[in-house]
Amino acid sequence: MREEIAIGLLYSVTGTYGMIGRDVLDGAMLALAENAAKDACPVRFRPVLRNPGGNIEAYLSMGADLMARDGCRHVLGTITSIARKEIIPLVEKHDALLWYVLPYEGFEACENVIYTGAAPNQHIVPLFEHMLAQYGSAVCLTGSNYVWGWEVNRIARELVNAVGGQVLGERYLPFDDTDTARLIDEIERKRPDFVLNNLVGTSSYAFVRAYHALGQRNPDFAPEVRPVVSCNLTECELPAIGAEAARGHLCSAIFFENADSDESRAFRRKVTRAYGAERRLSAYLVAGYEAVRMLERTIVQTGSSEIDIVRRALYAQEFSTAAGPLRISAETNHASLTPHLGRINGHLSIDIIEKAAAPIPADPWLVNFDTSEFARNVHRRRGGGRQLRAVR
Repeated sequence: MREEIAIGLLYSVTGTYGMIGRDVLDGAMLALAENAAKDACPVRFRPVLRNPGGNIEAYLSMGADLMARDGCRHVLGTITSIARKEIIPLVEKHDALLWYVLPYEGFEACENVIYTGAAPNQHIVPLFEHMLAQYGSAVCLTGSNYVWGWEVNRIARELVNAVGGQVLGERYLPFDDTDTARLIDEIERKRPDFVLNNLVGTSSYAFVRAYHALGQRNPDFAPEVRPVVSCNLTECELPAIGAEAARGHLCSAIFFENADSDESRAFRRKVTRAYGAERRLSAYLVAGYEAVRMLERTIVQTGSSEIDIVRRALYAQEFSTAAGPLRISAETNHASLTPHLGRINGHLSIDIIEKAAAPIPADPWLVNFDTSEFARNVHRRRGGGRQLRAVR
């Protein structure tokens, strides 16, 4: 008899960032289907799905139901940092484990959260090291008006200051606001070397489309000249922008679908069988899938789903994933990850232009980050040297 374990899936698959939620959920459901088909596996997961629709009150009520009523000790969930921060007191109260798989702004570590998404030193730092060397150090910052936008823009400002650059403007939009005219007007007037887009969901898609329209009427804002860059835009969202509008802009992520490894090719085959050959891969799809696989492997290995036992076993393992090797730090509960930089092509995909030579341990508080060393790396890259390995 297989032991049945309830696993909560708390993702908004509708609303302003529904495309992200659907991708993470589909990845998790792919792994859960594999688990269900393994008759020899001693553990069978019972998925319990909840869709908060981007509503913060719904996250709270649904999260409480998952843990208190449905008995979920392990919950994969939340997209935004505001939702994660609201849920953390619940997982602490119920002694549950939240698996958070999205890139985030850092400056957090909770013993009841496993963070498998990128921390700042794994997304914004490598992205800006490339951009400040290749494009210049006069930058405009945009973001959705909440903790992700505020904190990543704050880090970006520090990186720009470290190389003697200038932040020409920093502007925010409320969630789901698609009126980007003011942002575009200011960017056109200030003419930054590049623009950081920390907007989320529909706001981000509208902004990139509007920036494309700006480039159409003013070639000085073509992506080859002044690109938009992002740490949270992936392949699953590109159809909402459109191939021509998205083309040429740059992204940072721990995985792009053009990755070429045995693990990524195997993952592609699984996705094709489950969802069809046209399904795009993304870091979000991979993240949902790999979190379930990590949990299954650890429970099978230890014979227990108790969170203390699972945590300790996670720390002792290395996982081979479609995004590369991954380890969970016993000090921070964060994953070591391999940063990738990519340029969006004209086919709703992202070409890898650089990647780290090896996984980088997460540094969520940037306590090991040296601004002087960062500045030296930028200046060295301007002279032709590189910290990330170029991908041809």
